[in-house]
Amino acid sequence: MDRGVFTRMDALEDHHWWFRGRRTIIRALIEPLVKSKDNPSILEAGCGTGGNLRMLRDFGRVDAFEFDEIARHAAIAKSEMDILYGSLPNEVPFDGFRYNLIGLFDVLEHVEQDVASLAALAERLDEGGLILVTVPAFQFMWSKHDERHHHFRRYSRKSLKQVAQNAGLRTVEIHYFNSFLFPAAIASRGMKKLIGSDIPDDQIPASWVNTILRIIFEAERAIIRRVPLPFGLSLAAVLERA
Repeated sequence: MDRGVFTRMDALEDHHWWFRGRRTIIRALIEPLVKSKDNPSILEAGCGTGGNLRMLRDFGRVDAFEFDEIARHAAIAKSEMDILYGSLPNEVPFDGFRYNLIGLFDVLEHVEQDVASLAALAERLDEGGLILVTVPAFQFMWSKHDERHHHFRRYSRKSLKQVAQNAGLRTVEIHYFNSFLFPAAIASRGMKKLIGSDIPDDQIPASWVNTILRIIFEAERAIIRRVPLPFGLSLAAVLERA
């Protein structure tokens, strides 16, 4: 990603509505996956500047790796964890360790070899282990935001399931999320294209706007497993070895 993206991420991921809302959704997805485990082993693949690590440690023992050196050091400072260098698909650290849960949160779209990356992580799953992956949804939503973040693609339910299948994984469940704000996002990105705006999508808005957006986003935690939402800005899938 552009250096400015990591700088903003480090500064904003504790406060920005999107980061906070996504952590709430991820927490809601993880809880039923690990509730039967006693101190489950968890790996975050591509932890960025470490904004999810505190939340993950609420569930069990956590390891993490990150490709970008500056982001990795920011994550170490934030979490006080020994976060190792690693990259997908060929340099996954913690060799010999197996995990009950592997989290891949908005990382797969950054990796050119998405099938090989999922296959490499599948090799690190313990018996009955699961991968929870989140990605940006719908290629028609492609924008300068994706270019700035060095994305290779966005995903649909069908395309993510196909990538998982090609990696030797079975899709246990799959959900669109950040759905309530989807119409507003379409309008916002359309307006930016119309006027040629280059304002980054990840800038924090006014405090009251930030709070409203966070509340709307977080409200989806109550329905994400109960109501199959047909669209959303993001997509989450729980995968297991086939």
